[in-house]
Amino acid sequence: MTDSELPSHQAEVADPRTGFSWFLSGASLVFSVPALILMTAHVGFAGFASENGVSLFQATFMVAAIWALPANIVLIGAISGGYSLLGAAIAVALSSIRLMPMVAAFVPEMRGSRTRKFTLLFLSHFIAVTAWVIGMERLQHVPRNMRTSYFAGLGMTLTITNTLVVAIVYFLSADFPPIVFAALFFLTPMYFLASLWGSARDHSIHIAMISGLLLFPLIHLFAPAYDLLLTGLAGGAVTMGYVRWLPKKSEGR
Repeated sequence: MTDSELPSHQAEVADPRTGFSWFLSGASLVFSVPALILMTAHVGFAGFASENGVSLFQATFMVAAIWALPANIVLIGAISGGYSLLGAAIAVALSSIRLMPMVAAFVPEMRGSRTRKFTLLFLSHFIAVTAWVIGMERLQHVPRNMRTSYFAGLGMTLTITNTLVVAIVYFLSADFPPIVFAALFFLTPMYFLASLWGSARDHSIHIAMISGLLLFPLIHLFAPAYDLLLTGLAGGAVTMGYVRWLPKKSEGR
């Protein structure tokens, strides 16, 4: 679908607000519950990085450059485990490949008739689970020609804020008991599960989540080194089977 073929309800309309005003609206979401939970998880990440000998510069650079908390954890695990550079790169890439379909679904929601490709490429860096969940919920209420400004405010502010959180907590990490870091760290996956479940637009997403949760303990028991990859493949296979089976079931009625 070209920009000129956008449905009428998605057509760009004149908006009295400026792009900077929409940027500030997106930035204000840093005070939302999802963003605050993400910050608490980065508090835990700062302690995790400090305990594993990662320097302050390295920890903050990882947050800003990778901007995917699970990938950062995998990278530190690879460093502490003595992986080669190539092995660490593959591990991080595999943990982040889940973001590819999220980007593919989100970018068209931002794109307007005059949006430059470079702008979309730049903003794609800030698409992670929290920004994706908030954006998919809020962008529909933003004029299409202002969506890139709105998401730029959200994504850039989230990244900068959490980078600063990691820097500050890193200095204070000696004063935090490890159990506090662990508890804060655990909030993010719980929030991600609840958010993804609630924002699911069809039952296939629920099937994927349930199958992954059920299969992971079993796969981890037999192949702990490849548990995430194999769980993703197995959960995806179960979901594809469900998607293919559902139309046949409907036709048989």
